[in-house]
Amino acid sequence: MAGFNIQQIDHVSVLITDAARSRRFYRDILGLKEIAKPKTFDFRVLWFDLGNQQLHLLLKPQPDAVSARHFALRVADVPEARRYFHAHGIAIQETTPIPHCDRFFVFDPDENRIEIIQWLQPYDPSASGAAQFD
Repeated sequence: MAGFNIQQIDHVSVLITDAARSRRFYRDILGLKEIAKPKTFDFRVLWFDLGNQQLHLLLKPQPDAVSARHFALRVADVPEARRYFHAHGIAIQETTPIPHCDRFFVFDPDENRIEIIQWLQPYDPSASGAAQFD
């Protein structure tokens, strides 16, 4: 399509119900850098810098429905991340293996699902992918 070219994901938004509790989890446990929201916003939202992407936490009265939806945070050392979450009393959920990848899930205080992932080799669909599309 002429004039339209998607470059990357810009940000991900998730619902939260307690800004202070979520700030502690995302800033203090995950170590994300909080950045100022746009001054034109007249609603509660926390923004975090993820390099060339952002995470937006939208304060709402009710949490999102618990589901398989998630976003993934790439790390350099998944075994170390497992130890870190265990040391902080945060349960991890192991999941379906992907060739040349190590990963697991954690949940934030509002039960938003977060994948922690390390690619041991770049994903190669011709070698690791299914024979057919679903």
